[in-house]
Amino acid sequence: MGCGRVGALLAGRLGDLGHSVAVIDQVATAFGRLPDDFAGITVTGIGFDRETLESAGITRAGAFAAVSSGDNSNILAARVARETFSVERVVARIYDPRRAEVYQRLGIPTVGTVAWTSGQILRGILPMGAHEEYRDPSGAMALAEVHVGNGWVGHRADSLEEASGARVGFITRFGAAIIPKPETVVQDGDIVHAVYLVADRDRVENIFETGPEGAS
Repeated sequence: MGCGRVGALLAGRLGDLGHSVAVIDQVATAFGRLPDDFAGITVTGIGFDRETLESAGITRAGAFAAVSSGDNSNILAARVARETFSVERVVARIYDPRRAEVYQRLGIPTVGTVAWTSGQILRGILPMGAHEEYRDPSGAMALAEVHVGNGWVGHRADSLEEASGARVGFITRFGAAIIPKPETVVQDGDIVHAVYLVADRDRVENIFETGPEGAS
């Protein structure tokens, strides 16, 4: 639902991957943003209206993405898709960070546009700390890109785990993602993606930043 720049790009990529795609938008001219070779269907209507959704094939859908410009419309459509039509995979784009957190805890995966964008900018100008990339529906566990201080360079990734209590999910090194082995050593320039309890975030950030001496 939603054929703005995000919706059109998403529909085009899904089509390129061989999926059958239907796009809903209230304004018919919005479909002009779709790629010229888009082979899916387009439906003009309100994205949380049952008849509109049925016209788009919601009863056969394996997934539904609500990416219009309105938070209320997105969350309503996402709830209808999940609760009325039992679509297994549903995602809603939410601009308001507070709403995004609430619906995430209710079990509706959300993409918080404002929070994500501001987080990316902060990571560029203030590389210290942790930037969350995912939080589970309960809000207790997070996957985050955590800044690693120079003190850990040359130390094994499992030493970092033991000291912090976090788990290193993967490391981005020279633009490629690697899954660390027990003997993997942290190198200068590594971007570490770690899983930790949200309640332990401050402690994890501090240990990652200060190095082995800060963990003693």
